[in-house]
Amino acid sequence: MSKKQLSVQIEAGIYKGKKILLPSLNTTRSTKSILKNSFFNSIQFDIDGLDFVELFGGSGSMGLEALSRGAKKAYFIEVDKDAYKVLSKNIQNIAPYSCELIYGDTFVEFPKLLSKLENKSIFYIDPPFDIREGMEDIYQKSIKLIEDIPKDLSFLIAVEHISKLKLPNELGEHTKIKSKKFGKSSITYYD
Repeated sequence: MSKKQLSVQIEAGIYKGKKILLPSLNTTRSTKSILKNSFFNSIQFDIDGLDFVELFGGSGSMGLEALSRGAKKAYFIEVDKDAYKVLSKNIQNIAPYSCELIYGDTFVEFPKLLSKLENKSIFYIDPPFDIREGMEDIYQKSIKLIEDIPKDLSFLIAVEHISKLKLPNELGEHTKIKSKKFGKSSITYYD
């Protein structure tokens, strides 16, 4: 008996109702619906025409939702081979001409991508929680990535993280705007 593949749907915009397949929960953690809705409600009047960069892409649900709601282009970086395959399939089924998918380690690939970006972007950074094996320094490494984002390329930086983590008020040129808690997950915004 084969297992049914988990999925979510795009919630608003031009691709509303399209299915997004989810990779195995052993390798990724899907963004909670309440957190996702809160995030998109907070940027709904700003997203139009911006690029959306999703680090630790997983299923691509955030970037594909952003495209549905008016983002110009979405970039995804994913290192897990199985998650990459699912993400690639999702892109092909929803918005193949508006996406760039990069296979590899975010900490290696993001600086290369950053040097190619020209449009103002929303950066969505959702690393695996540091409680997972081998991820003990994931937040320190992610903070370094944020510090290296040039202010002139950034419209907004959003970090999804474990709620017990308190991120600094300043990261490079970026200042914390707010942080919202959703149970074990939180999202912190930087300008």
